[in-house]
Amino acid sequence: MGSWHIHRAPLIQAELTVPGDKSISHRSAILAGLSNGTCVITGFLPSEDCLCTVSAMRALGVQIEQPEPTTLIVHGRKRQLSAPQGDIDCGNSGTTMRLLAGLLAAQPFRSRLVGDASLSRRPMKRVIDPLTQMGAKLHGEGAKNTPPLVIEGVGTAGSLTPIQYASPVASAQVKSAILLAGLFADGTTSVSEPIQSRNHTERMFEWFQIKATAENLTVSLQGGQTPESRDFKVPGDISSAAFWLVAAAAQPHSSLLVQNVGLNATRTGILDVLLRMGAQVREIVECAEGEPIGSVEIKGGKLKGTEIRGKEIPNVIDELPILAVAGALAQGVTVIADAGELRVKETDRLAAIATNLRAFGVTVNETEDGLEIHGGAPLKGARVQSFGDHRIAMAFAIAGMFAEG
Repeated sequence: MGSWHIHRAPLIQAELTVPGDKSISHRSAILAGLSNGTCVITGFLPSEDCLCTVSAMRALGVQIEQPEPTTLIVHGRKRQLSAPQGDIDCGNSGTTMRLLAGLLAAQPFRSRLVGDASLSRRPMKRVIDPLTQMGAKLHGEGAKNTPPLVIEGVGTAGSLTPIQYASPVASAQVKSAILLAGLFADGTTSVSEPIQSRNHTERMFEWFQIKATAENLTVSLQGGQTPESRDFKVPGDISSAAFWLVAAAAQPHSSLLVQNVGLNATRTGILDVLLRMGAQVREIVECAEGEPIGSVEIKGGKLKGTEIRGKEIPNVIDELPILAVAGALAQGVTVIADAGELRVKETDRLAAIATNLRAFGVTVNETEDGLEIHGGAPLKGARVQSFGDHRIAMAFAIAGMFAEG
């Protein structure tokens, strides 16, 4: 990838839509592939990560047509998958690898999941441990159980043991991996979390008529269920909208309307943060079936610093790079804490954010699990790296729109 040159932007007065939600696109391809018939998925995100999940499901015997980039026609296999002919390449997608680990843990054949250099450094023990408790046989070939991830067959469907798992981390990927394995277990599997994580898997279970119960911070399901084939519409990704929401929020007199975007309450934490920082925000839910979809209107103003920590973190984990940029553009100090998870993403995002903010002339203190950002000083033009991380690239493209030079 080459260099992009970003210049100060004029006043934002715009309406836009954003591509389909990445998290939901992954899950839709998997659940449709397990269903008892044909499903048409519209609004699918044809990004490299999501296409890795599509390729993986094809490698497992699921027929998937793609007549348009954002449309999939998935012919479900009624939970009967086939052994892959070789390694399954997950590319750079941690979601693909972790969700497939849960799905493949229950299959009567051997699988090997590989990824690029970045994915091969990401932690997989968090899914290996609970799946091992269920009777699955899997291990990472790298140091500390990092990928490639080898999953041995368990013999026959239903041979996994259901568990009641108390997850030490709030992770939708860990929760989803266990629940997908639980579909093939003989009995009730449940996952409890310390803090509420994204609930896309639970919502999609309901849409595909898999009975699951959610009580407080625990989700449970009975094994042996087959998803009912149904068409599904993927909403726009609020994590993609986040960059433009911050760009508008930090510009006094700006106005932005984002339409057809997902408004799942476990994903809209960025709107709460921007409200606290002084932006005017209005969200309208227009359809609540499956995933809530609607529009967000934002009017910009002078932002002020805030604190982002604790139970709010899982709700904004993907938006923290751009919220750090918002903090740099705000008056006062913005504190991000309890976000150590950012150190094991596509790159060490805390270090990347701190490095790039300093290049723009921002005073920032990096802690073990967060950042202290002193905002309000004019940003100066800088040459910064993406570190091979899409969210770092996009966040600092927005920073460039506010910089001189």
